[in-house]
Amino acid sequence: MTVYDSIGTTYTATRRPDPRIGARIAAALGDAQSVLNVGAGTGAYEPPQTVLAVEPSQVMIDQRPSCSAPVVRARAEALPIADNAVDAVMAVLTVHHWTDLTVGLAELRRTARHRVVILTWDQSVTREFWLVKDYLPEAAALDDTRAVPPAHLADLLGGARIEPVHVPHDCADGFGVAFWRRPDAYLNPLVRAGMSMLSQLDPATLQPGLNRLAADLTSGTWHTRYHHLLSQPDFDGGYRLVIADL
Repeated sequence: MTVYDSIGTTYTATRRPDPRIGARIAAALGDAQSVLNVGAGTGAYEPPQTVLAVEPSQVMIDQRPSCSAPVVRARAEALPIADNAVDAVMAVLTVHHWTDLTVGLAELRRTARHRVVILTWDQSVTREFWLVKDYLPEAAALDDTRAVPPAHLADLLGGARIEPVHVPHDCADGFGVAFWRRPDAYLNPLVRAGMSMLSQLDPATLQPGLNRLAADLTSGTWHTRYHHLLSQPDFDGGYRLVIADL
């Protein structure tokens, strides 16, 4: 069983690709005519030139649209595809779940002819996000144990450029920082279920912080403290594209 076999049952209720983030991923893939999507989940951000998706969780595979790319149940550390089989390999918000990062990245390099594109986050930035800094430090502590610095990914890939991906204020994809300007959303259990940094923690552990957030929203304290965010169109929550040319 993978972690998403237990936490991914309602994933598509809140996790839908945001077209602006999708455009950034598409631009990073460049002119690739064939793409392998590793840790593909339910198929979000999967471009039309995807020839194969790899996903270890059957629960996630079962939520993929019927029109999505062919999928095989496998892990990043043992990709069932030949050397240099595709122009580009992509991996979106997945490397922190891999059991052996070095082997997984070597597999990405082995199977890609020209480029590897990884969307991940910089924990040194995300740790300062108001939700985890002021209300749910337990979530930051969890991510401290598994987040991979983008610079380390670049080194393991033999060199890469790193680009920030800011989160729009009305982001359609309900990942961890998506609701930075819509704080009420974090009080919704269904929203939290789509975020691995929250869904992997005991609800009782989160409840005191959620209670503080609810109280601060009711009293206006949150809006007073973070009023500057309410006029921002987007936010740097630490998300980063790591793009390696091979």
